[in-house]
Amino acid sequence: MCPRGRRWLAGEGSLLGAAHLVCHVLLIEDDAGLILVDTGFGTEDVQDPRRLSRPFNLMVRPKLEMADTALAQIQAAGFEASDVRHVILTHLDIDHAGGLPDFPDAEVHVSAREHATMIDPPRRERSRYRIAGVHWEHGPRWMPHEPGGDNWLGFESVRLIPDAASEIVLIPLYGHSLGHAGIAVRKGGGWVLHCGDAFFYREETASPPRCPPGLRAFQNLIQADGESRRRNQERLRELASRPEADVELICAHDPVQLAQARAAG
Repeated sequence: MCPRGRRWLAGEGSLLGAAHLVCHVLLIEDDAGLILVDTGFGTEDVQDPRRLSRPFNLMVRPKLEMADTALAQIQAAGFEASDVRHVILTHLDIDHAGGLPDFPDAEVHVSAREHATMIDPPRRERSRYRIAGVHWEHGPRWMPHEPGGDNWLGFESVRLIPDAASEIVLIPLYGHSLGHAGIAVRKGGGWVLHCGDAFFYREETASPPRCPPGLRAFQNLIQADGESRRRNQERLRELASRPEADVELICAHDPVQLAQARAAG
């Protein structure tokens, strides 16, 4: 995604230059099949960008390439769409759930609160789910999850896909959307926590936090619950300060974090 205002959004470069934001998703190979955490944009969005809405395209300026879709990358790795048995969503915004139609056979896991908000959104959130709704017109196999009862490093949580060999946990990180969640995936002796849009910039989880002013303003503009979002960011900073937890925090749109993940293999 290439919105104007690079200096405000990335903290460097020209004032009116194009920034570079990504849709960072995870693919997990498991005995239970492939598991996809978020989808990014889908093939139908590439074929018809109007599905993303005119305001979104004008503001965010997505560079829509078929090779960048999750489906194309999965096929390039030698798999098929039907191999994706589970899709886990941090939330239902178009840049996170746009690829749902590419995986019609998958079970789609989401927080119960996000699912309920999709069905009956409050007035201030109606446009968010109305615009995104084209991506679930095919009737996904929804699997809403109510967190609680489990504890993940001090966060309430729920274990997903019990028959999977991979340990995957959904953690409420409400704020960006009313039912926004983080997805923790066991990696060796530690964890990767995909925080979705709980933060947008890699240094927001540092102490003290830092975020370019444009990204900070954008987060404030599109948040559903600012108090919850700020509280959860503070909890993530506390988690990041605990080396014994062995948790790698990533967000959805930071290109530096995506490059680091690719380099690590």
